[in-house]
Amino acid sequence: MKKIQMVDLQSQYRHIKSKVDFDVINVIENASFINGPSVKSFQKNLEDYLNVKHVIPCANGTDALQIAMMGLNLKPGDEVITADFTFAATVEVIALLNLTPVLVDVDLDNFNIDCNMIRKAITSKTKAIVPVHLFGQAANMQEIMKIAKEFNLYVIEDNAQAIGSKIEFQTGEKVKTGTIGDVGTTSFFPSKNLGCYGDGGAIFTNDDNLAHKIRGIVNHGMYERYHHDVVGVNSRLDSIQAAILNAKLPHLNSYNKARQTAARSYTSALSNIKDLLTPNGGKLCSTICDNCDCHVFHQYTLRILNNKRDGLAKYFSDLNIPFGIYYPIPLHKQKAYKDSRYIEDDFRNTNLLCKEVISLPMHTELDEDQINFICEKIRDFLE
Repeated sequence: MKKIQMVDLQSQYRHIKSKVDFDVINVIENASFINGPSVKSFQKNLEDYLNVKHVIPCANGTDALQIAMMGLNLKPGDEVITADFTFAATVEVIALLNLTPVLVDVDLDNFNIDCNMIRKAITSKTKAIVPVHLFGQAANMQEIMKIAKEFNLYVIEDNAQAIGSKIEFQTGEKVKTGTIGDVGTTSFFPSKNLGCYGDGGAIFTNDDNLAHKIRGIVNHGMYERYHHDVVGVNSRLDSIQAAILNAKLPHLNSYNKARQTAARSYTSALSNIKDLLTPNGGKLCSTICDNCDCHVFHQYTLRILNNKRDGLAKYFSDLNIPFGIYYPIPLHKQKAYKDSRYIEDDFRNTNLLCKEVISLPMHTELDEDQINFICEKIRDFLE
């Protein structure tokens, strides 16, 4: 059995090595390092893949969130609702812009933002909702868009972990996450389902005016060189990273299918184990659609019950089995984001999940031997 890795980018690279190497060398030979042809090509290819009017590449996923909020003209003091159980970047940019983050609890079954808690948190100062499609699983965008329309709120989708995921609406139409709200964002961090070999990100929207503003913001507020029409930042996807993403994008659907296949194998092998819950209690899709296109398994995350998670983590460490705990501390308890308004009873699910979750190795190169070995060791520990 080959060595188990949390993410195996080396093996993935070997399958596309000739294409990646050729395109990267082409960028170097042409010295088109910033806003070169590969960036424009990737932008168009991703627009086609997502079926969205505008993709604006940028330097990383955190910048993408910040720039999206800047483009919507959110003002200091405006309240932005988002999930308590996620990576800090989501709330970080809200605070950086002097907006007011409002953290709410998540659903125990799918780890995504609880729509009932969104409603409870809305005030006269609320201006936007930031749902996070966590671990690759689509949030309940049908209900979120309904709430946003009812209260005249913007929706900014944090799609950093779920590119390629789809939601099936009641009409039967399937729409990719990140393209449903007013604006969507993603990260191309190397470990993501579509990752480059450094930092990268992008912003998506179907709003022509918003897209125009964002294109200026990412480039120092310039539409014409040395003419600064809006306050901007320096956040551009470099041409080498765009070339790598162009090489990988045609494989994204097969990458996601490989993750889903691995997830099915995990779930089958881990069924009926005491003190263990697989994603959605064994189901591979959320309650808002009838197939697993809504989950692309950026992470395969278990819940280990009855205070046994940390013991399993130590057992994994002793066996050199990689794992992740995403996330060990709720955002509302982080020193940077504590707020006297928060009531612990409003975060029961998040507080519980932070004590229970553990993510198993998940990537496109996982094989059955590795999955069976990991699952066998989990059974040995829990049974």
